[in-house]
Amino acid sequence: MKHITILVPDGQVNMGTLATIVGAFEIFTEANLYWKRKGKDIPYTIQTAGASKKVDFSKGMITLQPELNVSGIKKTDLIIVPPSGLRSAEDAQKGNRAIISWIEKQYKLGAEVASMCSGIFMLASSGILNGKTCSAHWAHAETFRNAFPGINLKEDRLITAESGIYTNGGAYSFLNLVIFLIEKYYDKETAIFCSKMFQVDIERHTQSSFAIFSGQKKHSDDDILKAQSYIEKNYQDKISIEFLSDKFSIGRRNFDRRFIKATGITPLDYLQRVKIEAAKKSLENTRKTVNEIMYDVGYNDTKAFREVFSRVTGMSPIDYKSKYNREHVTKNFFVASVAE
Repeated sequence: MKHITILVPDGQVNMGTLATIVGAFEIFTEANLYWKRKGKDIPYTIQTAGASKKVDFSKGMITLQPELNVSGIKKTDLIIVPPSGLRSAEDAQKGNRAIISWIEKQYKLGAEVASMCSGIFMLASSGILNGKTCSAHWAHAETFRNAFPGINLKEDRLITAESGIYTNGGAYSFLNLVIFLIEKYYDKETAIFCSKMFQVDIERHTQSSFAIFSGQKKHSDDDILKAQSYIEKNYQDKISIEFLSDKFSIGRRNFDRRFIKATGITPLDYLQRVKIEAAKKSLENTRKTVNEIMYDVGYNDTKAFREVFSRVTGMSPIDYKSKYNREHVTKNFFVASVAE
């Protein structure tokens, strides 16, 4: 029988950490039971493990006792790394040095590793992600890139898979990662069963529609900060990148280079994302049509607006409004409730 280890990290844990541990344990256990009901042998032993005898959550309101100490596990097949409050290599090393070293050792012995949300900081601290692609919660993207510049972060991706390492965007999308792993380690039939049993959308592939763009401003280039501020205050106007470079007396090519270095994206992409963020807020909170909102944020070409909106959010403007507009969602809920 093969082995799945769900880690219980030390320090800076929260109720979200506990939810992912319990959730992953429950779904993998259900997959085992499903195989048993089908007359198959249970394929995996699922156990929690950590470096301490117990870990307190929410100032001791809940205490979790890992079943095993990682030092006692000589070989495992899959390691689940839950999220925590860790946000740097230094923080991860302080409270979880033994766990991080164990992850690195097990990976070299052939184990696969899956991280959830901010668990990516602990995983990255082990060194096994260097030069590889990963995902993380969109809110942690800037901090992660600064801490681990040698790792290719794709914050729009819900799940990544490379060289036996699996990562996911974050928060409760960890459920999507677990269903993904169920399909890989069991089969498609079991994954579909678990998705239905736990009501997890098996078709979700991106976290783009959830992202809130705020722009990278933790840099020291004053001219670029002024350019960012100008874009955010005047995004409705017809702004060209040539106009911005002239306004701040910077050559066009040098302006692009400095903007990318400071923010991580091109000035055109920054302008588009500011416009789309404003459009998203209008779609969520007003009765305006898509065309009215398009004009409000400075677009005149319907096709161009829809293409940029879809690229940034992973959804069309109409689909976004249907999903997030408060009045629309409330109305549909009321109609469905009456129908029932």
